[in-house]
Amino acid sequence: MKFTDGFWQTRPGVSSLFAQEAYDVEQGADGRSLVVTAPTKVIASRGDTLNRPVMTVTLRSPMEGVIGVTVEHFSGGRDEIGFDLVGAEGGEAGVGTATATEGGATLNSGRLTATVGRGAPFDLSFSDGDTVLTRSGAKSVGYHSVAADAQLDGAMVGNAGAGTARAFAPHYVSQQLSLGVGEFVYGLGERFGPLVKNGQTVDVWNADGGTSSEQAYKNVPFYLTSRGYGVLVDHPGHVSYEIGSEAVERVQFSVAGEGLTYYVIAGPTPADVLDRYTRLTGRPAHVPAWSYGLWLSTSFTTDYDEATVTSFVDEMARRDMPVSVFHFDCFWMREFQWCDFEWDPRVFPDPEGMLARLHERDLRVCVWINPYIGQRSALFREAADAGYLVRNPDGSVWQWDLWQAGMGLVDFTNPEATAWFQGKLRALQAQGVDAFKTDFGERIPTGVVWHDGSDPERMHNWYTQLYNEAVFEVLEEVRGEGDAVVFARSATTGGQRLPVHWGGDSTSTFESMAETLRGGLSIAMSGFSFWSHDIGGFEGTPDAEVYKRWTAFGLLSSHSRFHGSGSYRVPWAFDEEAVEVTRRFTTLKLSLMPYLYAAGLEASRTGLPVMRPMALAFPADRAVAHVDTQYMLGDDLLVAPVFSADGTVEVYLPAGRWTSWFTGEVVDAGTGTWRTEVHDVLSLPLYVREGAVVPVGGRDDRPDHDYLDGLVLRVFPGGDGDRTVTVTTPDGVRADFVVRRAGGAVTVETTASGWSLDEVGGDPASQ
Repeated sequence: MKFTDGFWQTRPGVSSLFAQEAYDVEQGADGRSLVVTAPTKVIASRGDTLNRPVMTVTLRSPMEGVIGVTVEHFSGGRDEIGFDLVGAEGGEAGVGTATATEGGATLNSGRLTATVGRGAPFDLSFSDGDTVLTRSGAKSVGYHSVAADAQLDGAMVGNAGAGTARAFAPHYVSQQLSLGVGEFVYGLGERFGPLVKNGQTVDVWNADGGTSSEQAYKNVPFYLTSRGYGVLVDHPGHVSYEIGSEAVERVQFSVAGEGLTYYVIAGPTPADVLDRYTRLTGRPAHVPAWSYGLWLSTSFTTDYDEATVTSFVDEMARRDMPVSVFHFDCFWMREFQWCDFEWDPRVFPDPEGMLARLHERDLRVCVWINPYIGQRSALFREAADAGYLVRNPDGSVWQWDLWQAGMGLVDFTNPEATAWFQGKLRALQAQGVDAFKTDFGERIPTGVVWHDGSDPERMHNWYTQLYNEAVFEVLEEVRGEGDAVVFARSATTGGQRLPVHWGGDSTSTFESMAETLRGGLSIAMSGFSFWSHDIGGFEGTPDAEVYKRWTAFGLLSSHSRFHGSGSYRVPWAFDEEAVEVTRRFTTLKLSLMPYLYAAGLEASRTGLPVMRPMALAFPADRAVAHVDTQYMLGDDLLVAPVFSADGTVEVYLPAGRWTSWFTGEVVDAGTGTWRTEVHDVLSLPLYVREGAVVPVGGRDDRPDHDYLDGLVLRVFPGGDGDRTVTVTTPDGVRADFVVRRAGGAVTVETTASGWSLDEVGGDPASQ
């Protein structure tokens, strides 16, 4: 949201005040915090203290390497919901150390130090050792009064509820933090435009806008930069960002009301920032091994019944394309009745028997749900009478016709409503359902009243967290920790604790395939570790080339699902070559399960995503700063999807030697090099990092098995010294392999048995 008209003026209808000086700086009584009084005028005389708004800036540290800043004009408002900072320590006081200095004060937390200078101009800096990461200087802490007819950019936000726009609030608080020369900004949720956010206006406001718009399903008010720090704005509602787009040398974020809180998070690397961020807001849950396998869907509006499902499963098996999960989309329930959590008896007369038969085929089952209750559903009146649906200010049930006719919205701020909703899911689990696709959760109205009195503006983005928590909780309750998985579309900060997430409604084109990848890389830079997308695109029917190229990309993602809107996504619907592509990349992924499962365990320990943007994996290589057409899959595999029908693809290889997985060709990239390659549909640039040891499983027909049985350690060229590879089975059995290279010879130390060694470029040697 832009408040200024160039450097000198404000926009029509806007009156802005800024913190002009640190008039005084006081240590908190506990010695762990700082409180700064920052008048909106430099105080030259006693008279200047009268009739003068003051900004109060409070600094405290909720955990090592993180410093929080609260900026307030009026502090007497009611307490509002913020994010669940599950890693916060030290209670209200925090864990920082405050020190008064001659020129001001400092607050230290681990490697991060905040320094406040006394007097004018206002100056608050954040440093890692001797390096200043960012600072809040003159005209950086703002308080803006906005007239109803003000001309602002960035306030028009879709899917607000009964309308399509949010009105201006009367007051906003803004904060600007400096951008250094050559500093790049990443994150802010799953955004489908350029990966680098510099120059963009970003509104953090969940919306159902597809992948080809500036809107996002997963809005996360957290960014990290190439300078080695991150910033989280602790506001679940609308946060407007100007990333070098209003003041080109600063990032600005603003919220409606009288105050805002943000946290600066130390690095020094992007991976370190994500480690601290997910320690603060929650680590991703461990996902089950079976979830990494191929998910096959009915698609959305297609015709299907049990015979259709059985025919799909049978044909996939006949053609040796292993399926791990079968997904039933919306029409497992009767039209107009979503959600009533009842199988449509016209097409699924024996759901328990059908699910048992699918389980006999060793398949897991996922069904679609959403948090809306259509008026025709038998549950609508039950929920309305019990007070389980969100209400209008006059006490009536909030309803609209967008999506399901006359639908209401489950009020998850009501514990009884949450328990009621969970009871419906338990019944489905008792029938044999293993996972839930938690669709929607973005179109949350603002002109309503919540059971617990929450601010509707903040609840708009926060709702998805309550919705997905309710579902994930009941899955863990029934299935146990480590065996629960949702397939969620909407999210905000903290949503990473509830995997998996998928990229929403794309179209069936190469362009949409590329924007989908950008969304996945963006959400990875926002603390989310497990991500998927609709292989082939959702809207429309892909041509065979798009389908085949997307299949290779999808099966080299952390999670993989065939799904569409009005047409099936089974491979033989396209051509026989599509069957061959699906078989090749499905079995490749399944053979890589010891490697991928280890990457997933690392994600749950550290917050490092399974699919990693190049800027995350190689932060010292400036050539990768804008690269958003390839990624690292785990530590050692580089994947560059093909976005063209003729197979032409550009791939960047960072410094060192890289080995093609498919051909064994070794490429010396020197200090880093771009390559233009041409690949048929059975291939793509899949390169292995120099010196890597990749554990490959003995089976390629399922994702969940004993990875140590028949394990092959593929040792790739480059580097002397030791490397330890840990293989953990789905049952939790762990084995360490110490691979030693010296003088061209490779030896392995381990207590495990039943494995073999494959020196790429050499002769396999069984151990």
